[in-house]
Amino acid sequence: MRTFITLLLLSIAVLPGYAQEKDQRPNILWIVSEDTSPLMGCYGDTYATTPSIDKFAQNAVLYQNAFATAPVCALARVALITGLHASSMGTDNMRSDYPIPPSIKFFPRYLREAGYYTTNNAKKDYNTVDQRNAWDESSMKATYKNRKPGQPFFSVFNLGMTHESRIHRTVKLKHDPAKVKLPPYHPDTKEIREDWALFYDNIENMDKQVGRLLSELEDAGLAENTIVFYYSDHGGVIARSKRFMYDAGLRVPLIIRVPEKYAGLSANKPGSKIDRLVSFADFAPTILTLAGLKVPDYMEGNSFLGKSLTAERQYAYAVRGRIDESIEFIRSIRDKKYRYIRNYTPQRIYGQPNEYLFQARSIVSWQQSYKSGLLDPVQSAFWKRKPAEELYDVVSDPYNINNLASDPSYKSLLEKMCQDNRKIILDTKDTGFIPESMKVNISDSGTTYAYARSEKYPLPRILETAEMATAGNPGDFSKLTVRLSDSDALVRYWAATGCAILAKQAGQAKPKLKLLLEDKEPAVRVAAAEAMYNLGEKKLAALTLGSLLSSDNRFLRLEALTVLENMGPDAAMVLDQVKMLIATRGDEKMKNEPSWKADHDVKVATRIVVAKF
Repeated sequence: MRTFITLLLLSIAVLPGYAQEKDQRPNILWIVSEDTSPLMGCYGDTYATTPSIDKFAQNAVLYQNAFATAPVCALARVALITGLHASSMGTDNMRSDYPIPPSIKFFPRYLREAGYYTTNNAKKDYNTVDQRNAWDESSMKATYKNRKPGQPFFSVFNLGMTHESRIHRTVKLKHDPAKVKLPPYHPDTKEIREDWALFYDNIENMDKQVGRLLSELEDAGLAENTIVFYYSDHGGVIARSKRFMYDAGLRVPLIIRVPEKYAGLSANKPGSKIDRLVSFADFAPTILTLAGLKVPDYMEGNSFLGKSLTAERQYAYAVRGRIDESIEFIRSIRDKKYRYIRNYTPQRIYGQPNEYLFQARSIVSWQQSYKSGLLDPVQSAFWKRKPAEELYDVVSDPYNINNLASDPSYKSLLEKMCQDNRKIILDTKDTGFIPESMKVNISDSGTTYAYARSEKYPLPRILETAEMATAGNPGDFSKLTVRLSDSDALVRYWAATGCAILAKQAGQAKPKLKLLLEDKEPAVRVAAAEAMYNLGEKKLAALTLGSLLSSDNRFLRLEALTVLENMGPDAAMVLDQVKMLIATRGDEKMKNEPSWKADHDVKVATRIVVAKF
């Protein structure tokens, strides 16, 4: 009889709908706005109009120290979807499609395999080859409403109302530009005030969208069974926020409502504000933990909700690589009081030319004010070269404008954070030290993730060379000179970059640098050409760079063009090669490439040609 009853209960349990109705796992809803810093009433911004988010925060937990892993969408979103930093996988350059190992799954796949209904509406932008099997639905119409009765869901709604593109227009403003509190790094121009006011208008409209999604959940009778996240994919959106490694670009709003039914999954009471450090790398393991699933060992984040909490992280790590046609390489760590930034391209100015960024009237007016000599030192810094290191007390200096790196009283802290940044780079096998032209070739036969974990990537020596190179210390010149002849191409690349940064102080390295103009690795030739140009060998540098413009490697062309653009009139001797590159944009090969791949080098080439005529 006991056996019969057991079999009967088992047969009932597998009837359609029964298991779903008894499924006590929480639904999880993500509401994600784009390009939004914590400019909301609940975060203390009195200029903002955000009644829906403010009301939501009253019954939720507001995180005061939540950070994107990158200050731009694609680099941040790949960390959200994998639980790994973009730099760990070689996806730290904007809008690439370099593969990652099949063992690294987009985390909704684990939920889906465990019985969750997974939907995404609708932006992906994961900066790697898509994994479509992560979603039951991914479209502009995707919704949790299409699941089976009682089936738990993980559903994402992406709101584009606050995206940067929405300040590239002129509209009637609701927020008064005269009442904008400008950050001290922005000059007081009409265009900047109007763009700020427009951004706040867009935030108000986004807030209404959030309200509608929350009401829809309530009307469906699902609010008490659903954990809701509201956050932004990174900060924004006026220049020096999005794309830049300051709090304005990396700090995000994060508000999470855990219903009373699942109170045991959160240690914090509704309505509380907490200072725990949270990174986008933490989101994937946290969602898996909330769903009662095992977190894969390869993930780099910490679970900050659920029954299996991990220790609070010491730092939020952030990365910046190439964004569109602007080549850049920066790393940053942030604790609750200080932000440390390490610039590995200090020879470039902050405000590098970038076609999309300069569609905003605000940055154009900022640049014009600089050229007219109307700015103070804080406002002018954006248009000048970067220091190798930056250190900010984010509590007393929330705008990150007072660099403490050269202050003797902060020397020990600077050294500690430099060492801690170095440790994270080594622990995560950061691939940013590989020029993108080399990543293209690596990805042709494998993954950069695997390459970085092989003996082919001696990261400790490469990192040591890169730090010496970018510090710009003449005392390191002799070591860099030796490394110009190193057997490893990346060591040679960074040694040559160091000579470019030292400029005339690297004069004695000229014979070795001249040899590197014929190096078997083209990226090394680019670095050597830049160094030779800074040593007065203008023609030799230009001809070397011009010869690389016929390469099939689009990012090698971009690397060469970036140096040529910075050479100004001295690049005139290779204008024919530059114009030829623009002309080939219409050939069949280029037509078959997505515009986000094909356009980068053409944009820079066009700027070079326009500047010469």
